[in-house]
Amino acid sequence: MDFNPIILSIPIYFALIGIELLIQAVKRYRIYRLNDAITNISCGITQQVTGIFFKILSIAAYQWVFENFALFSIAPTWYNLILLFVLADFFYYWAHRKSHEINLFWGGHVVHHQSEDYNFSVALRQGSFQIIWTFFFYFPLAIIGFDTVSFVLMSGLVTVYQFWIHTETIGKLGPVEWIFNTPSHHRVHHGRNPKYIDKNHAGVFIIWDKMFGTFQEEEERPTYGITKQTASWNPVWVNLQHYVEMGRGIKQLNGFKNKLKYIFYPPGWQPKELGGQLPIPEVDPENDRKYDKQTSGAFSLYVLIQYIIILGGTALFLFNADNFNIWEQILAVSLIILGVTGAGVILEEKKYSFALEVFRVLLTPIIIAFVLIPNAGSLIIYSILAYGVISFASLIFIKKSSSTIKQPSTKSIS
Repeated sequence: MDFNPIILSIPIYFALIGIELLIQAVKRYRIYRLNDAITNISCGITQQVTGIFFKILSIAAYQWVFENFALFSIAPTWYNLILLFVLADFFYYWAHRKSHEINLFWGGHVVHHQSEDYNFSVALRQGSFQIIWTFFFYFPLAIIGFDTVSFVLMSGLVTVYQFWIHTETIGKLGPVEWIFNTPSHHRVHHGRNPKYIDKNHAGVFIIWDKMFGTFQEEEERPTYGITKQTASWNPVWVNLQHYVEMGRGIKQLNGFKNKLKYIFYPPGWQPKELGGQLPIPEVDPENDRKYDKQTSGAFSLYVLIQYIIILGGTALFLFNADNFNIWEQILAVSLIILGVTGAGVILEEKKYSFALEVFRVLLTPIIIAFVLIPNAGSLIIYSILAYGVISFASLIFIKKSSSTIKQPSTKSIS
C-alpha cells in the first residue's frame, strides 16, 4: 500500500468518533443518530473505494503536468514541504469555493453537506464524484515544480486536518481562530442559515476566507444540512440525486445558452423569465424537522452488526488493494457498495430491502471465498461461508418476528 495519510488515519477517525459517543453517553446529549451516522460513513466508504480508480486518473494527470510543464524542480526539503502544505491549502480553498459556486461541481460536493447533524462522522461523508471537478485546481503546483509524491502527501494532510473541525463538542478557540480553521468556523460552513451559506471555505487556514471576502463569524447556532432535504439513507442515491435533478432542470430550459448557464452558474440559477435566482429559504430552528426515517429495533441491530463487519472488510481491502488486479478491485468495490447500500435501504424500510439483503449475504461470501481470496486457507474460507449462512438465518428470523408483531389480532373481545 502506498503511503496515504487519509487511509492511515482511519483508526484515529474512529477513536475520535468513540470519544464523541462517550460524551453523548455522559452528558445525555444526542450527538449521533444511527441512521444518519451510518449514511455518513457509507458515503465515506463509497468515496474511498471508488477513489481507487478516480485517484489514479487525477494523480496521473498531475504527474503528466509535472513531467511536461514544470518550470522548476523543487526539492522535498522540510521547508519546501511546509510551503507546499500552505499552497495546497490555498488551492483547496479555491477548489472548495468553486464546488459551491458552480452547479455542476456542487453535485460532487453536496454529499458532504447533506447531513442534518454535525459530528465527526460528517467529516467522513464525502462525494464520490468530487475529485472529478477539483483535481485540476492543483495543476499550478505541478507547474511550479512540486513533485507528485510530495503533493499527494501534503494535500492528504490538508484533508486529515479537517476531520477534527466537524464537531459541536469544541467551542470557540480564541486567538487560534484568527489564522486557523476551527470547529466554530466550520460549523458556519455547514449551516443552511442564509447568512452562513457559502461561507468559510478554508481547509486549514481561515485567512483565505478573510482575504477573499467569504468569512463569517459563528453567531447563532447553525441549522445544518442543505436547502432541499435529501431524505435518504442510500449512499448511492445521495451521490446521484443532484445530477438527476440537474437533468430534469436542463430539460425544462429553452436554448443552449440557458442550459449552459444552468450547468456552470451557481446552484439555484434560473433565467429571468422563470423568476431568476432562487432565494435561500429562511430557517426556523424551533419547527425544523430532520429526516429521521426509523426501522425496527431488530433490523437496526442487524444493520449495526453487519456494518461493523463491512467496515472491517473495507479497511482490509483498502490496506491491501494493490494486491488485487483491476477486475478483482472492481468486484470488491461493487460488493462493498452493495453492502453499504443494503444497510441504507433497510434503514429506510424500502420494499426491496429484504430481497436485496438476502441476495447480498448469499452472494458476497461466495465471491470473497472463491474469487477474491481462494488461497486464504480453509479456516478463513469456512468462516466467511458461515457468516453468509448466519446472516441469512438472522434475516429470516427477524423478518418473521417483525411480521408476527405487525400482524393485527383477530381475537374478539367479549
